[in-house]
Amino acid sequence: MMTLRPQHRRRFLSTAAATATCGALLNSKLALPLNAAPGYATGETDHFWYRLAPIGPYIDTQRDHKAFGFDQENIFLSEDNGHTWTHRAAFPDAENITFSCILKNGNILFATRQKLFLSTDNLATYRQITVTDRNGQDYLPHTPVDPDQPGWYFHPLDGEHTWDVQGKEMLVWGNYCNVIGGAVPVNIYYSTDNGETVKIAYSFGQNPKFQQTGATPETMLGNAANPLVARHIHGVTYNPVENAFYTCTGDIDRGFGNECHWLRGTYEAASDTWDWNVLVSVNSDSRFKSGGINFVDGQLYWAADANGPKVGPKHDRGIFRCAPEDITNKAAHTRLYDMEFESANMIIQDGVILSALYAPASTSTCGFVYSPDMGKTWAEYDLNEFGPRSGCRFSKKNTDGWFRVDLRKGWIERADVLFIKPKQ
Repeated sequence: MMTLRPQHRRRFLSTAAATATCGALLNSKLALPLNAAPGYATGETDHFWYRLAPIGPYIDTQRDHKAFGFDQENIFLSEDNGHTWTHRAAFPDAENITFSCILKNGNILFATRQKLFLSTDNLATYRQITVTDRNGQDYLPHTPVDPDQPGWYFHPLDGEHTWDVQGKEMLVWGNYCNVIGGAVPVNIYYSTDNGETVKIAYSFGQNPKFQQTGATPETMLGNAANPLVARHIHGVTYNPVENAFYTCTGDIDRGFGNECHWLRGTYEAASDTWDWNVLVSVNSDSRFKSGGINFVDGQLYWAADANGPKVGPKHDRGIFRCAPEDITNKAAHTRLYDMEFESANMIIQDGVILSALYAPASTSTCGFVYSPDMGKTWAEYDLNEFGPRSGCRFSKKNTDGWFRVDLRKGWIERADVLFIKPKQ
């Protein structure tokens, strides 16, 4: 294995991609079992093995040994990392599922474009959940002008949404929306009771750019009392050291104010209330237009999604680290990796940093940035045998040691599921 010096940058072509040019995908060099049917795309780089999910349910999320998946008309639960699917239920709108989460107690919360559902018995039954707003009233989806464009109320860009908050699991996530699927309000949702009730933690304002055709002031989507607008949420993450949540949003100033923000929120369980503070509001060519927020040992890590017109000699991009209290002070930031292209997806686990590049915005076809040692050394890989794909919604490793990654066509349309297993 090649040892990379700190800050050394090199683009690699995966071994499988090179072999594929000769008409066959690499599978003979893999030293560990792959959990994939023979003939499926498998390969390795200097740092990790990778494989596509086999034909079967689209694996939307995983946790420990469990996985939740769906096809066009059914939902599935596996208790052995997708080897077999022992639980199944008919669900006619399954092809429109945009979100799912397996809770610690075994409950499964999942959503279509505008509806939430909960199963408490391994999919033997499920029921619809109605969100409540900050005032305790039912928060109902709007009636779309076009029934086929109801908006993505619950779809996240990140893949981890549950945390142990002072001894109790909380589920918190925000919707990445207003790209395809129709106009929709931008919200952060939460649950403190295993998905039995879901409430709104924060609602962004009414963005005139992302409204239904013919919208009037009375029918505008979003929180009319909040002047802060966004296009969508890139991620929500918890820092246990501070007992605080952080979120970052996109996308650009379209004439109605900056859409890129960092917010810090604290939750008071006794009163079931939130306190949110805006830390940063910027335009698009900034490291604060970002995603992939992670906290490790009290330190804040994130990946810059900076794009748009340059405000300097180069875009303000990279993978960064700082103390949480220094997030607004660029002089206190450490750029761990000087990325050429933008990224808004990153996960850190067991010393491994894994980030993705976007197919439409980089020279990679299906690109990943990888560090095995918390940012001391780095490598870029292009798994181009999968075609133009962008990785998002990274899930922590399952009990077989595999990260789960959505591969999206172009940028956001659902395509494939990729599994990555570090070699260390």
